[in-house]
Amino acid sequence: MIDLRDLYQDVILDHSRNPRNAGRLDPHTHAARGNNPLCGDRISVYLTVENDEVSDIRFEAKGCAISVASASIMTGLVKGKGIADAQETFERFREIVTRSGGAAPEELEAIGKLAALTGVRQFPMRVKCAVLPWHAMAAALADEAGEVTTE
Repeated sequence: MIDLRDLYQDVILDHSRNPRNAGRLDPHTHAARGNNPLCGDRISVYLTVENDEVSDIRFEAKGCAISVASASIMTGLVKGKGIADAQETFERFREIVTRSGGAAPEELEAIGKLAALTGVRQFPMRVKCAVLPWHAMAAALADEAGEVTTE
């Protein structure tokens, strides 16, 4: 029988070692930086938005496996989606990882590979690593200047 924790760990390790959509995107229409001052994770997110759709997204990251994997999974999930869908996915993910108690199976199914990161809920300091790329993406979409922090 497959242990979901092992499967989830494999997804995180795969995305952290072989991040998808990594690197600077030029030209881009939106960008933001994120910083987790407690652990030192730093991320830059670059997006090209056309007709209210994320037509391309890339990131640059210096951080732990959780933040890099989260950014990698995020880019795959939001590329080609509408802005509202990208923001809704972020809100759903953030709510699941910050809620006490577990997520329902249908919630995990709805967030796809992000389910691999829901175990961070047991480690509050790691939640910040997982949501940092998402905060940077949300700031970029909102055209917020400066750097987003987890504090």
